[in-house]
Amino acid sequence: MDYDHYQTLAITRRGARDAVLDIQMRAANGKLPTAGHDGHRELAEIWRDVSRDETVRCAVLRGEGGGFSGGGDLGLVADMATDDATRVRVWKEARDLVYNLVNCDKPIVSAMHGPAVGAGLVAGLLADISIASKGAKIIDGHTRLGVAAGDHAAIVWPLLCGMAKAKYHLLLCEPVSGEEAERIGLVSLAVDEADLLPRAYALADRLAEGSQSAIRFTKYALNNWLRQAGPIFDTSLALEFMGFAGPDVREGVASLRERRAPNFG
Repeated sequence: MDYDHYQTLAITRRGARDAVLDIQMRAANGKLPTAGHDGHRELAEIWRDVSRDETVRCAVLRGEGGGFSGGGDLGLVADMATDDATRVRVWKEARDLVYNLVNCDKPIVSAMHGPAVGAGLVAGLLADISIASKGAKIIDGHTRLGVAAGDHAAIVWPLLCGMAKAKYHLLLCEPVSGEEAERIGLVSLAVDEADLLPRAYALADRLAEGSQSAIRFTKYALNNWLRQAGPIFDTSLALEFMGFAGPDVREGVASLRERRAPNFG
């Protein structure tokens, strides 16, 4: 499998037999990875390639720079708010990102540090084993932007941390530290930042060395919980993208650019 065409993801192999695929979201601005037009598309597509690559037994997803992911590029968000063709294309990518992760037959480990927001967070929380540094800052910022929390939250947050916690964090965009995320069950593990990548790689190596049929079949069966929630996710995603055609998202984008609180009227 040739991964050279990916521009926003740095992809290398590691471990015994090069069976672990290390996927790093690039920080184009030198600070945080953000999902622009290309980044959003590539993050949705990569999981199909991971499934097709017979040499890969496990994948690790991590971020470059000061955090795991910085959310959607505001230029992309503005284009979605003003152009129907862009909105439809990104809706399809957002749908594919979730379902490609759910249906990827290889186990995925995420290693989240610093801010974890947006499309990167989708992959981080839908990973089979999610590891966060204790100081990580997990935020679903959709309602702050003026759209429904639709890109993954409805399908997995209530299952991971319960409905009460899901509503609290998703309605209010209340941040969750890595330590708190482990306490409420939102992530698998929280570790010191210095231990984050070593722990992620060690677990990936264990998954790569285990019985592939047993691990993959177990993942497939467990992910039927998420497949059952497919209609819930589809509704939330449709409502999110309906919001991108409304007035609140324009105020949300303006407030973020101007670094002020939004006034949704």
